[in-house]
Amino acid sequence: MNVVDYLRISLIDRCNFRCTYCMPDGDELSYVLQQDLLTQTELLTLIREVFIPVGFTRFRLTGGEPLLRPDVVDIVAEIAALPETQDIAMTTNGFLLVEKAQALYEAGLRRINISLDSLKPEVFDQIIGNRGRSRWQHVWQGILKAYEVGFNPLKLNVVVIPGVNDAEVLELAALSLEREWHIRFIEFMPIGNHDLFQDRGWVSSEALRQQIRSHWGLTDGSVRGNGPADVFQIPGAKGTLGFISQMSECFCDRCNRMRLSADGWLRPCLLNEWGQLDLKTAYRAGVPLADIRQQVQELLALKPEINFKQRESGAKGTTYSRTMSQIGG
Repeated sequence: MNVVDYLRISLIDRCNFRCTYCMPDGDELSYVLQQDLLTQTELLTLIREVFIPVGFTRFRLTGGEPLLRPDVVDIVAEIAALPETQDIAMTTNGFLLVEKAQALYEAGLRRINISLDSLKPEVFDQIIGNRGRSRWQHVWQGILKAYEVGFNPLKLNVVVIPGVNDAEVLELAALSLEREWHIRFIEFMPIGNHDLFQDRGWVSSEALRQQIRSHWGLTDGSVRGNGPADVFQIPGAKGTLGFISQMSECFCDRCNRMRLSADGWLRPCLLNEWGQLDLKTAYRAGVPLADIRQQVQELLALKPEINFKQRESGAKGTTYSRTMSQIGG
C-alpha cells in the first residue's frame, strides 16, 4: 500500500480565469465567503498539530488561483520553515507570477506548476474564458520570471482538448528541448464542464506519446515530484515530458495524496467525496485537536477503499459536487 504523505491544500476557491475544462459553461459559481475560508492560523495549526503527526510531509498549494490569496507568501514561508516539511510546491495559472515569483522563492517555495494550455494567444484566451485584452503574454512573462528566479523543476501543465489545442502537442513538447522545463500533458476529465467533455471527448496519453515518438523519439525520463505522471524525454532534451492518464490508465492504486479544500473539507479522492471530513467546523467548535487527528488517521486507513474506481462501481462512492476550481485540482 502506498504511503499517503502528500497533502494538496486549496488556499482559495476563486480564480481570475474561467478555464473551459474547469468551470461549467455559463453558470455562476457560489464562492466560499471570506469568513468561511480557513484562516492562516487555522491552516497552520491543522498542518502542525494534525497532518504532520499522522505522516504528511509534502504539501502543494492550489486554488482556485492560490496567488489571489493576500497572505500566500506568508503561508509558504510558515510551511517551508517547519522542520518536518520535506517538500512544498504550488500550482498556479501564472498570471501573477511576474509580481510574486521572487517573493515566493525567497519564502522557501522551490517547485511550481504553471498552466499553459496553448502557445497561441487566441486559443489560450478562448480556453481561459477571456474576452478582453489577451492574457497570454503576461502569463508567458510569469513563466520566464519563475525560470529566471530559479524554480526547479518548473512544470507546465497542458490539458489536451480535442479540436481546441491538440494540434499544438508537438509545439508544446518542444518547450522541453532547450530549457529544463517539464511539460505535462493531462487527459481531459469529466469534471467541471461536462458538456464540453461530452462534446469533445479526450485524447489518450498513448496517442500523444505516439505522435511525439514518431517525430523525435522518446526515452524514459525522471523529474523530482510527487505526482502520478509517467515521465519521458525527447533524446537530447534538457527537460522532460510527463503524461497524466487518469482516463486511460487509472492510477488510483498509486495515489499518495489527500486534498484539503479552502473551507476546510478533507477529501481522500479528487473524484469521490465519500468519507470527507469537515475539519474547519470541528476546529471552530472546539473539538480537541487530538480527536480531529484521530478522525484523519481513521480516514487515512480507509483511503485505499475510496477512489475513482469505487465511485464508478457504486461501492463507497459519492459523486463529486464541486468544480475543479472549487476542489483544488
